[in-house]
Amino acid sequence: MPLPLRDAILACLGDFPAPVAPHWADEGGFERHGVRYSRITYDVAAGERVAAWLLRPLEPASPRPGVLALHQHAGQFYIGKAEAAGLAGDANIQYGLDLARRGYVVLCPDHLAFEERRPPEYERVERPGALADGAYETWLGKALLTEGASLQAKYLSDMSRALDVLAAQPDVRPDALGCIGHSLGGQESVWLAWYDDRIQAAVSSCGVSMLSAIVRDRINHNMALWVPGLLKVADMDAIVAGIAPRAILLIQGESDPIFPLDGVHHIGRTAAHAYADHGQADRFALTTFPGGHAFPAEMRKAAYNWLDLWLTGRQRSRRTPEPLW
Repeated sequence: MPLPLRDAILACLGDFPAPVAPHWADEGGFERHGVRYSRITYDVAAGERVAAWLLRPLEPASPRPGVLALHQHAGQFYIGKAEAAGLAGDANIQYGLDLARRGYVVLCPDHLAFEERRPPEYERVERPGALADGAYETWLGKALLTEGASLQAKYLSDMSRALDVLAAQPDVRPDALGCIGHSLGGQESVWLAWYDDRIQAAVSSCGVSMLSAIVRDRINHNMALWVPGLLKVADMDAIVAGIAPRAILLIQGESDPIFPLDGVHHIGRTAAHAYADHGQADRFALTTFPGGHAFPAEMRKAAYNWLDLWLTGRQRSRRTPEPLW
């Protein structure tokens, strides 16, 4: 008998790390850019502890919604959480800082292979044959495949532990959790919202198209995108549709070279039908803009308004673009 679709997709992802309690600790911080930064460390697996930036508004308030800000890829393995947190990198990608200024408690973790989760510099310089950057990411993905796992499963496990930490903060509402990301972060925002139903609202900027369209166009991508056997049982339209009835906004550049637009539109049509079947058509939106692989200011406003609507109940600004579906 065929597995139910969700179980079939989970089987493609392979083995997940054994779950652990995150045992998080606040290692101190500072105030900058009008928010409070705390360096948080926590366990994601046995013997594996990672660091993240936790951002809070300076003004005290009753418990607030919490958001995971998932960083992009861009081939820049030296930077991860720091960019989403507004401490380095591209000011257009500092959505973690933007949301903290907007009143959210925001956690910005590193994906495996980025910033503090890659081999240290002394090892990369002094060790003969040491892997670095893209070669290290590829090796990680291949090594996990030999163990019956996948990099996507590892990312999902790590993000769920990050969500544990965020939900445990005394000033966070555990019933009002969201996620946002651009590029790799957008891809992971989609997957996390599908995997972990604590996510009540998600935003994916330039992060998803049909995997079949990506394969058709011979587009090389990050290692986590390649889930073994997925196309035998489903495609990314099933992942997005499987988030229903919880809210998700997809934002896509019409000339993005790495996410084919026809595949994005296919996802939009499939998801729109799924949300309508749940009686929650307004909880799905796909918005495109005339541009490439970017997260421009108008789209960031749309993203933040979307999270406001579904996590705080504040109405969307008139400047929010009308969704295609």
